[in-house]
Amino acid sequence: MIAHVLDRVSQVRGIDQVLVATDDQRVSDVVTSYGGEARLTSPYHPSGTDRVAEVAATLDAEVIVNVQGDEPLIEPETIEAALAPVLRDESILISTTSEPMAEPSEVFDPNVVKVVTDRRGFALYFSRLPIPYLRRDRAMQEVLQSQPEWLPFYRKHTGLYVYRRECLLQLMQLEPSPLEQLEKLEQLRALEHGIPIRVMPVNRRSIGVDTLADLQRVRDVLKE
Repeated sequence: MIAHVLDRVSQVRGIDQVLVATDDQRVSDVVTSYGGEARLTSPYHPSGTDRVAEVAATLDAEVIVNVQGDEPLIEPETIEAALAPVLRDESILISTTSEPMAEPSEVFDPNVVKVVTDRRGFALYFSRLPIPYLRRDRAMQEVLQSQPEWLPFYRKHTGLYVYRRECLLQLMQLEPSPLEQLEKLEQLRALEHGIPIRVMPVNRRSIGVDTLADLQRVRDVLKE
């Protein structure tokens, strides 16, 4: 899985260096044997953001791209879409992407993180629960199944972030926030501290591997 992520990230235009940040020697060994570069980090980080920040502190790069290691099908174009606003606008400190939902069941899957944005494209909130909440007389799931035209209102958050280095290092100095701890979503730390996150919509779907069922879905896609 890590090798697939490495392959896809290496295809992104504008990336100068690709590193794997991990606290597991086994992962480091796999990366090295594959020809990649790994950095071992502290095992005590509360999130992947903090792990990436540890490595970023040793670099002089102005922009840091954090692609999570459980995204073996992420498209290089998706990463480039997340990079674009940060490279274009110096006021953008963090950016990410959102994808369309493949089917209504994803809306109710807590492993699929949902995001809602304002009209300018900045995140209002991320949640494991269905947002926005579809308030109807019938059960929400039944409505989505019978009226699929509502599905485009739901967007899945992709497992990647683009940070300005100084913002990333600032986040590392902040304690995990209450909403971050409740939802187990590290990006909420930024929102709770008033740091806006630009969300770029993309049409390509990825599959984050959070469960064994996700792993099998990825294997099936790769076989095809």
